[in-house]
Amino acid sequence: MAALKTEILAENQHEDNNNRKQLEIDDKENSNEESKKKKKKKKKPANTAPPVEDVTHEANGLKEEDNVEGDKKKKKRNRKKGGSKIVQTDPPSIPIIDLFPDGNFPVGEIQEYPLVNDDRTAKDRFTSEEKKALDRMHNDIYNEVRLAAEAHRQTRKHIQEWIKPGMTMIEICEELENTARKLIAEEGLKAGLAFPTGCSRNHCAAHYTPNAGDKTVLEYDDVVKIDFGTHINGRIIDCAFTHTFNPKYDKLVEAVRDATNTGIKAAGIDVQLCEVGAQIQEVMESYEIDLDGKTYQIKSIRNLNGHSISPYRIHAGKTVPIVKGGEATVMEENEFYAIETFGSTGKGVVHDDMECSHYMKNFDVPYVPLRLQSSKTLLSIINKNFGTLAFCKRWLDRAGATKYQMALKDLCDKGVVDDYPPLCDIKGCYTAQFEHTIILRPTCKEVVSRGDDY
Repeated sequence: MAALKTEILAENQHEDNNNRKQLEIDDKENSNEESKKKKKKKKKPANTAPPVEDVTHEANGLKEEDNVEGDKKKKKRNRKKGGSKIVQTDPPSIPIIDLFPDGNFPVGEIQEYPLVNDDRTAKDRFTSEEKKALDRMHNDIYNEVRLAAEAHRQTRKHIQEWIKPGMTMIEICEELENTARKLIAEEGLKAGLAFPTGCSRNHCAAHYTPNAGDKTVLEYDDVVKIDFGTHINGRIIDCAFTHTFNPKYDKLVEAVRDATNTGIKAAGIDVQLCEVGAQIQEVMESYEIDLDGKTYQIKSIRNLNGHSISPYRIHAGKTVPIVKGGEATVMEENEFYAIETFGSTGKGVVHDDMECSHYMKNFDVPYVPLRLQSSKTLLSIINKNFGTLAFCKRWLDRAGATKYQMALKDLCDKGVVDDYPPLCDIKGCYTAQFEHTIILRPTCKEVVSRGDDY
């Protein structure tokens, strides 16, 4: 009995030992599994947002390898935000300089130069590396003019859509000038309007803008010439168009637009000015117009012309005729020109008429002693606000000048200031005008004021 019990106890002890070993193994396995689960819980899922430190690194432009996807999305959003373009308001009010934050403004229409006496030099300019280098040297100047041109384009687009019969001429001029001042970001003599808004009607071809109190109203049957200028640092855009409401004047408008484009095409380095005038007249006078049962040949107004432009000087010395027989003077590299043509159903000659509104300080006048204190005060206002740029009586009013009529006459009598009265053909006729500013760049001709409208 005693031996069997010992055997049983031994067997039981062996089983207990085996059970303990199994429990230890199970405990180890369970411990390993729990440890794995804890590790899995600690491991960051792929789509978890980065910790605060990673966000800071992102802000500093650093990359985290486990955060590449988030970085890509963030950069994409930033590009979209940074690349968003400011859009002009309607009516336009945002300065052009804000619409083009990179400082590069739209280039005008590019034309190759015409052949002069079958000399291919003009054509070769377009591809010449030497001429391209000269172009780049003057790019800052070209860019200033392009800024002024874009302000002109957007202003006239607004006016063309806005202008209606029944508006007063003062109302039209003030809307145009206020718009242009905003777009050019007017700043004293650094940026602003280059000369008063011409809004000459019918037989009056040029140099009319309303003085204070003028109650003239634009009518449906009027042919109005809108001629205004913008400038940056004295680099002037001189550009004009004719606006009509009655389609019976379409042929007159077409003739003058065609003549202006002909003059632009003919212009170029080493081209004689008289040759440009001859081509303009030929095209202009090939047109006829029927008005109220009578046929008129459209004539070039022979005592009006285009002109060269220099900083703060609208008429810089060279004239571009619009009839044959002018000067044989040639156009030169890097000159600026206003190519403008006038067509008329009248005599084709203009004369001074009506009350004067346009004035301009004489660019070449030496020092002139002034006796009247009122003349000295007025000249100080002119120097501060306009310099040698053209101005009108409305602008003197705006600048704060008062009771200046006698002083203005005194300055004109002494040759310090020149007056420019309205220029008119015979009463009852109709005149039209188109004008563009061009640059004779070393490589090409740039019609810097060209737009979708004309």
